[in-house]
Amino acid sequence: MTPPLPPTAFWILTVLSRGRRHGYAILAEARELSSGDAVLKVPTLYSALERLAADGLVAVDGEEVSDGRLRRFFRLTEAGGKALATELARLQVMVEQGSAALRERPEGVVA
Repeated sequence: MTPPLPPTAFWILTVLSRGRRHGYAILAEARELSSGDAVLKVPTLYSALERLAADGLVAVDGEEVSDGRLRRFFRLTEAGGKALATELARLQVMVEQGSAALRERPEGVVA
C-alpha cells in the first residue's frame, strides 16, 4: 500500500496537475486552492520539491525570466499524476466511510 502524501506534497502535485509552474506560482496557487489552509514557506516548498523530484513525482522544466526574475519551472511527471490519483482515491474512501458512519449513527449519539 502506498503511504499517504503529506499535505505539502498533495498541494504541490495538485497545482502542478494544472500545468508547469515556478515556485512562487506554486505557493500562491496552493494557498488559493486550499482556501488558505496551505500556507507554504519558500524553504518548505523547495525542500518538498527536491524530495518530490528525487522520488520522480515532479521534474524541473527549465528556467525562464518571468516578472523580471529568473525562475525555475516544475512539472508533474507521469508518476506524480499517478501518486496524486492514488491519494485522491484514498481520501475519497475516507470521506465516503466517514459520511456513511455519520448517517448510520444511532439516535442520540451526538456528532
